[in-house]
Amino acid sequence: MKKPARILVVDDEKQILEVVKAYLEKEGFRVMTAERGKEALARFDLFPPDVVLLDLMLPDISGEAVCRKIRAKSKAPVIMLTAKVDEENIIAGLGMGADDYITKPFSPRELVARVKAALRRDGFSGVSGARIASGALTLDTANRAAEIDNKRLPLTTDEYKLLELFMTNPGKIFTREEIIGKTKNADFDGYERAVDTHIKNLRQKIGDNARGGSRFIETVYGMGYRFAGIIND
Repeated sequence: MKKPARILVVDDEKQILEVVKAYLEKEGFRVMTAERGKEALARFDLFPPDVVLLDLMLPDISGEAVCRKIRAKSKAPVIMLTAKVDEENIIAGLGMGADDYITKPFSPRELVARVKAALRRDGFSGVSGARIASGALTLDTANRAAEIDNKRLPLTTDEYKLLELFMTNPGKIFTREEIIGKTKNADFDGYERAVDTHIKNLRQKIGDNARGGSRFIETVYGMGYRFAGIIND
């Protein structure tokens, strides 16, 4: 039997806590909640979580301060919940040790997908990372392969790495620089625009029409790319 992952949700809005808790528990996770930073740190020690969902705007101490204290004693993934959508605040949050961010308002389904992705990246044994699906598109991480409509895709190593990065981080925007950094050893010719060529080729193979509205990989103008497809439960 797989052990359920433990999730600590920190937010001062009770309605958000209730909705997030309900969605996570429906997926089989064990959930603890906190409305203040000091309470969150106490709960963290009593209930060591596998993932922390952390609001940055708390009434007593800032979410940033909570994140720093958590990171000083644990490597558990921290996903920021934030209304601060400007790039500077997001970069600062990631720089202090957060692993991901979700901007408010958010889709509870996307949040659940991000939690599962964080657990897969962290190697949590209760979450299978062997097969990830979005509609007819399936990623087989165990065999480093992909299929669409049950037909094997002839992906290059670089194209597979791109698809794995996107599908294990649904909804997250990646700059070209981040893509190069996170797909280490990929042959991107040492410059960012080479990423565009690899993504163009990947889109052609998965039947993704960027101009007609992408089903899977979406261009976020001025920022980069993200996986816009819905990850199947």
